[in-house]
Amino acid sequence: MKIRVGFGFDVHQLKEGREFWLGGIKHEHSKGALGHSDADVLIHAICDALLGAAGLRDIGFHFPDTSSEFKGIDSKILLERVVNLLKEKNYTIGNVDCTLVLEKPKINPHIDAMKTVLVPIMDIEMEDLAIKATTNEKMGYVGREEGVCAYAVALIQKL
Repeated sequence: MKIRVGFGFDVHQLKEGREFWLGGIKHEHSKGALGHSDADVLIHAICDALLGAAGLRDIGFHFPDTSSEFKGIDSKILLERVVNLLKEKNYTIGNVDCTLVLEKPKINPHIDAMKTVLVPIMDIEMEDLAIKATTNEKMGYVGREEGVCAYAVALIQKL
């Protein structure tokens, strides 16, 4: 059995009046992430971690922000495509561990809902996806609520 790990990171600016998508669900907040797609930083970080683990470059390579095909796309579709790329290479996902960094809104009450959306797409068990959240203690662009970022690590295996 071949085991590989990958790391993903994504960041987006926050802007007033935009929808705020994190973990495949819409969160009620006055600001939302700015991006070519729905700007779901959590899903984008997961995609990069999975792609990196498989040696398949990054999300921007597969889904460029210069392509109209991906304008406004639901990031769950991107994750599904990434999972299919892994399956084509005979990889399965072992587990994914993520951390969101933002000041507001509070994420803890929404973690189970995000996991319920993401777990079936990745074809893993609930305990194989960890989503955590922290603030940046009011420091930097995250602390000033100008942006949101996410980190993810993924373990994949080839049987």
